This record gives sequence, C-alpha cells and structure tokens, in this order.
Amino acid sequence: MVQGSLKKAKANTASTKRPSALGPKRGPRAIAPKKASLIKQQKITKKLSAGLTAKTEKNLAEKAGHLELLAGGKKDKKKVDKGNKLKK
Repeated sequence: MVQGSLKKAKANTASTKRPSALGPKRGPRAIAPKKASLIKQQKITKKLSAGLTAKTEKNLAEKAGHLELLAGGKKDKKKVDKGNKLKK
C-alpha cells in the first residue's frame, strides 16, 4: 500500500501559557486543622521547628563569625561580654 501525503505541521500559535510571576514561589496551600488536638500539635511543631531553625542559624553564625556577615558571631559575643562586665 502506498502511503498518503505527509500532513503539514500546524504553524506555531501564540502560547496560551501565562507568564509566571517573578520572585519566589508561594508556599504550599495548607488547610488549617479544625480539631483542637491537631491545632495544639501544629502549634508545638511550629514552635519546635522555629527553635531548631534559630539554633542552626546561631551555629552557622558562630562558625562564620570571622566573616562578620551574620549576627551572633565573635563580634557580637564581645559586645555582650563588655556589657556584662560594665553591669558588675
């Protein structure tokens, strides 16, 4: 059997895709819990994760203290020590 003539490709039409907004993506959409136990659990989780984040940032600041870019480095410790000595 003989093949039919080739179908011509459609010309590119304007894309229907909307341009994405610049900047960071929005976070995941989450439905807030309604049950009291789940609300309590979420509060505890948020508090603990915030503590871990703060601790991690402080450790990084101490390690990078010689760069003096982040708060909590050697320079800040010296200021705190001087303040404590003056109070005594």
